[in-house]
Amino acid sequence: MDYVSTRGHASVVGFEAALLAGLAPDGGLYAPRYWPQIARNEIKDFAGRPFAETAAAILSRFAGDAVSKTRLLSMARQAYAGFDHPATAPLVQIGDNDWLLELFHGPTLAFKDVAMQLLGGLFEVVLERRGERLTIVGATSGDTGGAAIEALKGRERVDIFVLHPEGRISEVQRRMMTSATEPNVFNIAVQGSFDDCQAIVKGLFADRDFANRVRLSGVNSINWARIAAQTVYYFTAAASLGSPDRTFSFVVPTGNFGDAFACYGAVQMGLPVDRICIATNENDILHRALSDGVYAPADVTRTSSPSMDIQRASNFERLLFEGVGRDAGALRTIIESLEATGRFEMPEDLRVEFSKRFISACASEGETLEEIARHEKTTGALIDPHTAVGLVAMRKARAQNRLEGPAIALSTAHPAKFPDAVEKATGRRPALPERFADLYDRPEKLERLENDLAVVKQFILANARGA
Repeated sequence: MDYVSTRGHASVVGFEAALLAGLAPDGGLYAPRYWPQIARNEIKDFAGRPFAETAAAILSRFAGDAVSKTRLLSMARQAYAGFDHPATAPLVQIGDNDWLLELFHGPTLAFKDVAMQLLGGLFEVVLERRGERLTIVGATSGDTGGAAIEALKGRERVDIFVLHPEGRISEVQRRMMTSATEPNVFNIAVQGSFDDCQAIVKGLFADRDFANRVRLSGVNSINWARIAAQTVYYFTAAASLGSPDRTFSFVVPTGNFGDAFACYGAVQMGLPVDRICIATNENDILHRALSDGVYAPADVTRTSSPSMDIQRASNFERLLFEGVGRDAGALRTIIESLEATGRFEMPEDLRVEFSKRFISACASEGETLEEIARHEKTTGALIDPHTAVGLVAMRKARAQNRLEGPAIALSTAHPAKFPDAVEKATGRRPALPERFADLYDRPEKLERLENDLAVVKQFILANARGA
């Protein structure tokens, strides 16, 4: 399987190179040269199979000859052995036609674990074979960092640097990162927003001399392997409820568009999906873009769902690339407009094309807290604010007859990762699983840095063992 850059000025690469590079050298994102197809009978066979087996079957399509299916299966079994539910990503019915897909049963209680645990194994296998090491850099709005650190801490051939916006993630999210004291882990609190952190990371990749010197790679959903691994739970969820003989919609709370694009990828691979409902909080750039065709980043608003406090959704570039027929020149024109004016308008034919698959809705802070309370009252269960945003969007879309038939909403984090918001909404403070009983007592390892590319670059050069 070969991979191309969305911007068209980078060489075609194989799976290993795309995995290790993260971002393409022309600033674009890697995408598979073609979408591998999964036949209807194979989708049906996914029902009842262990999650790891389905993961290996799907990822083998993207890895090609780079990693054998046998090795992928072993890697997947190891990755998901630590999840606290035998199904890895179980479904819970919450209405006649509504389900929640619980993606928070991994080691850091967030959906990012599903992909990141596999990514850690892939890095290890490929780097050992090549005799190389990497410097991993990522920006997090809360969950990616913890999942990445958990997957990569202590690995001999990797140093990992994670940037997060200081004071803009929950304490549980922060401590799940900063309590990792392994020598290859570096947490950086940036005095700014997630978009500032993401801009610094992109600036690091754009400096090719620096990137080559430290052997830079990424674990954000800019890394194609992350997207590939996230397609898996769309297949397992739908198959367990009768796909491909039944068609489902998915409701995806999202900020950076990675999880939503993974759903789109599953559709391109053959999964029958009716609608992909994009759910946003008050940072509603994706809702606005899909609704009126104008992609215009605004100032970031702090909410109780911080992983979605994003105004520049990196993975939307991948969707635009598909929407313009994989015409890298047309995509570059859109990106240049964004960089020059701070916004771009989608052509009408592109809006119409996206409307065939995507719908969207946003949730205010008040609606998010009300949904947490409503869900607790009607089901007795607690949900986190990100999941609540998804359920608000589902409710709105159904009321407007834009979402019909069976639908699966993604539950992306354990409520105990956001105890203050959940307690504010319900009066109940969710408890962390027993394995985190001492989380607040663990020492923290953290570096506070200015919102400055040069400062962050110097810190990495001083600490990366591969520099």
